[in-house]
Formats: sequence, C-alpha cells, structure tokens
Amino acid sequence: MKCKRKGLLSNVVKYEMGKGLEDGYELFTDIVTKGWFVTDNLVKVTRENGQLVSPYITHRRGRTFICEGDYIIIDEDGSKHVVGEDKVWNRYEKIED
Repeated sequence: MKCKRKGLLSNVVKYEMGKGLEDGYELFTDIVTKGWFVTDNLVKVTRENGQLVSPYITHRRGRTFICEGDYIIIDEDGSKHVVGEDKVWNRYEKIED
C-alpha cells in the first residue's frame, strides 16, 4: 500500500547552546567507549568540572546525539527530531520567517 505523509507543522531551529533545545547530556567518554556512534562531528561541551559532554534529544526510539550544524525539529505534538543541515531543507519547506 502506498501512502503519503500527512502535513504536520513543525518548528525548525538550528541547534545552538543555551537555547534549551537538548533533553540532556552524555559524557563524551561514555559515547566513545560504547562505540556505537560516529563521534567525529558531535557537539562537545566542557563543563566547569572539566567533564566533556555531548547534548542529545530523547524520542521514542531512544537518544539522538546532536552534531555540528544540526537542526532540531519540534513537531506540533511536541516530539523532537534531529536533522542534519544537509537534509533539513529537502524535508521541510519554510512557510514563515
């Protein structure tokens, strides 16, 4: 059966520190040690205590870590997604500034 995705309004926001877009932070050493994620372009933050952490969002499939240049998508129902800058404007169309 072929289907077409229904229209859904979303806020598309380029990720920046200090805007509260992330749901939490994971220790960078844990991300590297678990070895299940490519860490090359992850956003890295050094806390006051010297710990290096990376931000993530939580969704129904788990966590998605945020990379440099990523956009955070917040749908009408409050769910969040991370989309790379290389794909965001192929998937979303601007309807207002």
